[in-house]
Amino acid sequence: MHRLATLLFFLAAAPLSAGERVAFFGITLLDDTVQTARGNEAEQERTRMLETLVADRFAAEGYELVDIAPVQDKLDRVVNPAKCNGCDARMAADLGADFALVGEVQKVSNLILSMNLQLRDATSGETIKGRVVDIRGNTDESWSRGMRYILKTAFFPE
Repeated sequence: MHRLATLLFFLAAAPLSAGERVAFFGITLLDDTVQTARGNEAEQERTRMLETLVADRFAAEGYELVDIAPVQDKLDRVVNPAKCNGCDARMAADLGADFALVGEVQKVSNLILSMNLQLRDATSGETIKGRVVDIRGNTDESWSRGMRYILKTAFFPE
């Protein structure tokens, strides 16, 4: 348990340097509920909203978001870049990026969702920073509040 706490401390404390290159592969929505029809447009729009929020924050902090178009054919064959046995880091390295950035929103029910954002070293594939939060409520406000919390506490603490 002590090792895990130490690892989590160092992950949260590891500094990033503005100007580094980040390959952002988006946020994957995982919906295994039977409560909603597949392809819920509101949730797809919320996913796009989170991607914009993350990309804008990294850009505002001085990071260069690289164009992922050169690896789009590889990315299209991946169901979830956050869980692809390191394919995200390999694609980021192919793009000349320093880091791969991936996220997920897992819908447990219409009330409970879990979201995470992970930054991995493109060379080693090791997670540099990351956080998982559970949110209550399936609204624009709850989704954006959850991601802003992740960004504030794990990536860009004040």
